[in-house]
Formats: sequence, C-alpha cells, structure tokens
Amino acid sequence: MREKITTWAGWMLSGAFSLFIAGASVAPKLLHLPAATQTLEKLGWNPRHTLMIGIIEATCLVLYLIPRTRLLGAVLFTGLLGGAMATQIRAGSPLFSHVLFSLYLGLFLWGGLWLRDPTLRAVFPFSPPSPLAGEGVREADG
Repeated sequence: MREKITTWAGWMLSGAFSLFIAGASVAPKLLHLPAATQTLEKLGWNPRHTLMIGIIEATCLVLYLIPRTRLLGAVLFTGLLGGAMATQIRAGSPLFSHVLFSLYLGLFLWGGLWLRDPTLRAVFPFSPPSPLAGEGVREADG
C-alpha cells in the first residue's frame, strides 16, 4: 500500500512539473508568442533562438515522460535548468523569485521521479541504514 501511495505522489509531482513546463515554457516558445520572445530578449538571448529552445525543452519533456527514457530526460532537463539559472544570474535577476526558480523546478523534476521509481530510490535512499545492516561486516573484521 505504501509503495502505491509513493508512486502516486511521484506521478502527481511529475505531472505538475510536466504540465507547468508544457504550458508555461514549451508552448509559448513553440508558438513563438511575444511573451516568450520578449522575455528571452530581456535575458540577452536573440529571439530567433526561441523555437530552438522550445524544441529542446519539448524533447527533454517527452524523454522524461517515457518510462524507458525517464532518467535521460531528467538528466538533460537538469542541464537545461542549470543553463536557465546561469542566464538569470548573468541578467542580474532577483535570487529567490528568478535565479532559484530552476532549483524549485528541479526539486519537482527529481522528487517526482524519485517517488515513482523504486530503482532510483534504491540507488539514492533517504532513510537511515538499519542498525543491523553493519553487523555482518563487524563480525568479519573482528
């Protein structure tokens, strides 16, 4: 039962992340909306790069949503979010609302994936080791 709840919570976080990225970032860039081009221009990007950035974001999102390529998508998205953070730093944007926004998105990205993927939870456990886990090692050393 607990595994089912954890997986469900992971899909909720992943879904929230995906819907936000698709609606607030990918779609405006692919549609070449003024909100996307003007924002990129204010950050120092040439507006002609808007479509390319949108395609890269869309590709990362699709890879993230396909179970077989979810880790590749998450890693590529992490790089993309790092670039977004660097752009905000270079532009002199406010720290908590703009610069760290990529970090907040990354928490949803990886948190959702960690909750819905038992393999990832096994590689990166956040629970303390069992007190009995080291007993066999001590006996062998002694």
